[in-house]
Amino acid sequence: MTARKIFHVDMDAFFAAVEQLRRPELQGKPVVVGGDGNPHKRGVVSTASYEARVYGIHSAMPLRTAFKKCPHAVFLAVDFSAYGEYSRKIRSILREYSELVEPMSLDEAFLDVSHRPEEPVALAEEIRRRIKAETGLTASIGIGPNKLLAKIACGMRKPDAVTEINAETAVDQLRALPSTVLWGVGPKTAARLEAALGVRTVGDLQGLALEVLQEHLGPRHGEDLYHVCRGEDDSPIVTEWEPKSLSRETTYQVDARVRDTVIKTIDELAADVTEELRDDGYRGRTVTVKIRYRDFKTHTRAQTLPSPTDDDFTIRTTAVALLDRFTMDRPVRLVGVRVSSLSRTASAQSTPSPQSQDSGSSSGQEDGGDGGDGETGKAQSVSGLSSE
Repeated sequence: MTARKIFHVDMDAFFAAVEQLRRPELQGKPVVVGGDGNPHKRGVVSTASYEARVYGIHSAMPLRTAFKKCPHAVFLAVDFSAYGEYSRKIRSILREYSELVEPMSLDEAFLDVSHRPEEPVALAEEIRRRIKAETGLTASIGIGPNKLLAKIACGMRKPDAVTEINAETAVDQLRALPSTVLWGVGPKTAARLEAALGVRTVGDLQGLALEVLQEHLGPRHGEDLYHVCRGEDDSPIVTEWEPKSLSRETTYQVDARVRDTVIKTIDELAADVTEELRDDGYRGRTVTVKIRYRDFKTHTRAQTLPSPTDDDFTIRTTAVALLDRFTMDRPVRLVGVRVSSLSRTASAQSTPSPQSQDSGSSSGQEDGGDGGDGETGKAQSVSGLSSE
């Protein structure tokens, strides 16, 4: 069986780099992209240029915090149409080298080049040079025998670099890295592992028996992590996908205190989700409403319908009715609506979109994590609550 050769291509500070390319006067300056570009409003950083990162600014950081860290930074609104145009150019280049391309977001993708005769590092360097020559943007490329190791390798020497982790040396190369580089180890799991077992690095995990991990994380998660910390991963390149849910959420610029304001927002978000359901050819059966209060405590309530639907009235009234199941005793910071348990309509074409498993649009971007150079989601906000 031919050994797999997987590349992970990640554009360097993509949103900010596009802005610096479009506006040469921003070259060398700290640039922060997020929300509508106003650092005095609620919202978070989508990405920051490397010049801005020197000041400790990173993706998912509140814009107000970023401004405090670097008041002289240039703050810009997110421009998805521009980033999408560059993303399509980059994806077109990647598809010249392999049909097996799995886009993860606008700025990153996996590709399987196992069928290519070239030496992997040389091929990755060629792709990196082409992206720079044809778009003016830099990319980092990780090489590995699987998606996990390719992604980890990509983050080891950013920006504008090619890095390889091979199967024979993977265990040693991973040993000194923080445990959070692994899939399945987020901040909460990392804190739990450190408190219970003193785990800080991948090497610490490699030293634990399977039974110990299963005892602390459960049978499935424990076994997954036992293999992942050794660089083992057999996940395929997925070129097409079916979304699990469609969602919209928004963060108020001023906390909502009036119930009617929240009802209006839920109704509008539900209408947006229903429109997308119809456009994409789906029906949904479960409607979920999310409320985040001023103190950042977040609650969700869901209602499963008798059958899947894309009916505007049904989804909107179900979403609004769910508000009755919340305790509205505090100002509301964020509202979200999600429709899940999706199924295709009879007339829908089989054209799945190559993005994430939840096609969601976030307004406040408060739930995003700092994924290195990953960009956070769509930004919009609600301001000027005249009803209050």
